[in-house]
Amino acid sequence: MGKKRIIKKSGRGMDQGRKERALAKVSKRHLEKGVLHVEATFNNTKATLTDEKGNAVISSSAGALGFAGARKSTPYAAAKVGEFLGEKSLMIGLKEATVIITGVGAGRESVLRAFSGKGIQIKSIKDVTPVPHNGPRPKKARRI
Repeated sequence: MGKKRIIKKSGRGMDQGRKERALAKVSKRHLEKGVLHVEATFNNTKATLTDEKGNAVISSSAGALGFAGARKSTPYAAAKVGEFLGEKSLMIGLKEATVIITGVGAGRESVLRAFSGKGIQIKSIKDVTPVPHNGPRPKKARRI
């Protein structure tokens, strides 16, 4: 039969090991101004820090920090993503950022609050969530 293995299920909160490992990898770039792109969906919250040309420098998501299942879409998980990006951006010397938010998830504001709480000045906030003008195509007419 062999030994019985016990597998611990994580996913109750943020995985400290993943966060420490990600913080250890510091970008060699020095950046003073940047653009924070936040995508808040119903299932996850993703955030990417880019330079002014749009080249990605740092990115993270609730899933990458160890949140799983329904916890990925919570404002708490989004705040942890914002904190993480704030810490990393301070390491590369970021002073001010423009924010572009996409999506209608629960973590829209909490990412921004946690990111700006690290001492980075927010220049502007722009919401680019796509909105349909006329909705989906209607059902075909019934033939009687």
